[in-house]
Amino acid sequence: MKRVVVGLSGGVDSSVAAYLLKEQGYEVIGLFMKNWHDDSVTISKECPWLDDSNDAMLVAEKLNIPFQTVDLSAEYKERIVDYMFNEYERGRTPNPDVLCNREIKFDVFMKIALSLGADFVATGHYCRKGEISVDGKPTYQLLSGKDANKDQSYFLCQLSQEQLSKTLFPIGELQKSEVRKIAAEQNLVTAEKKDSQGLCFIGKVRLPEFLQQKLQPKEGTIVEIDASEEKYREEQAAFSNKEEELAYLSRKYTYSPNDGKVVGKHQGAHYFTKGQRKGLAVGGTPEPLFVIETDVEENVIYTGQGKDHPGIYRQALFVAQDEIHWIREDLKLQPNEEMEVDARIRYRQPLQKATLHQTDTGLYIVFQEPQASITEGQFVAWYDGEELLGSGVIS
Repeated sequence: MKRVVVGLSGGVDSSVAAYLLKEQGYEVIGLFMKNWHDDSVTISKECPWLDDSNDAMLVAEKLNIPFQTVDLSAEYKERIVDYMFNEYERGRTPNPDVLCNREIKFDVFMKIALSLGADFVATGHYCRKGEISVDGKPTYQLLSGKDANKDQSYFLCQLSQEQLSKTLFPIGELQKSEVRKIAAEQNLVTAEKKDSQGLCFIGKVRLPEFLQQKLQPKEGTIVEIDASEEKYREEQAAFSNKEEELAYLSRKYTYSPNDGKVVGKHQGAHYFTKGQRKGLAVGGTPEPLFVIETDVEENVIYTGQGKDHPGIYRQALFVAQDEIHWIREDLKLQPNEEMEVDARIRYRQPLQKATLHQTDTGLYIVFQEPQASITEGQFVAWYDGEELLGSGVIS
């Protein structure tokens, strides 16, 4: 009997994952990860991790499997929270969920599970694992979940072959409605529980308040850039080589306060991200204002009216060489090679047609259609059909 440690989060998905594994004849152990407990930034009267760990324990009792809680908050603070503050300070927007999977669930947590004699770790993610043979060696595939509306492969885009080899995704073939139905039939306490909307670790948290613990508020100006601004009408230059053209397509617009007019004040450029509309508190414009760029050095937020403002769109992006990650290492591109893929730059974005261009310095991704709010610090993931091949941090 193979032993599987399931990350029981106190939600319906991991509960059903544990039930299915038990049905399949595995020896199942439930483990709850306590990742964060700072009540000063969670919304009052709600202590999500306590409720969640209680629900996880009740599910384990119902399934008659051993259960324990592991406190990973020290590793969490070091690997996720400190990283987040650091990224926001640099004016980038990190994705804590992707990092949490790479650094905590499939690293720290997996090591604990293996120390308990586990053959596999399982989670309630909506994705699937495939196995093929490449040059006589087993190679693992990360495939999108069957429920297109819940597919979570993007959040696992940084996993390695090593991590995938020891992972099971028991609900990847199911629709969310089927998962809830199984939970109800088994009288699991989580059957009707709402999906958690919080960041992977803090539960129901107010992000600006969380960031304010470390990043002090600092008043600055909000500048509106007109859509007719000259820089959006630049004539495309002649390029002496392919890389020059790629660099041109992926370039960021740079702004100075003189390019537009001051329309308001803000409390810190590092609290804002590209594409953001809420929280600007500037009224009186015919169309809503969107953030098109933030300058954390000068503490200025640049905005444009309407979601079709040209400052929002870019045709290409760049991933630095040391931030490229291939799940399918056998498909890794060499300099001057290219590959047609489908890509997404955020969770739940429909896949977009794109071409990867590998150079000596990194990877350019050129989209067929210009993309809105390409944001530094976020992850771009590229697919071949249902299979996620690799990912990288947008630089």
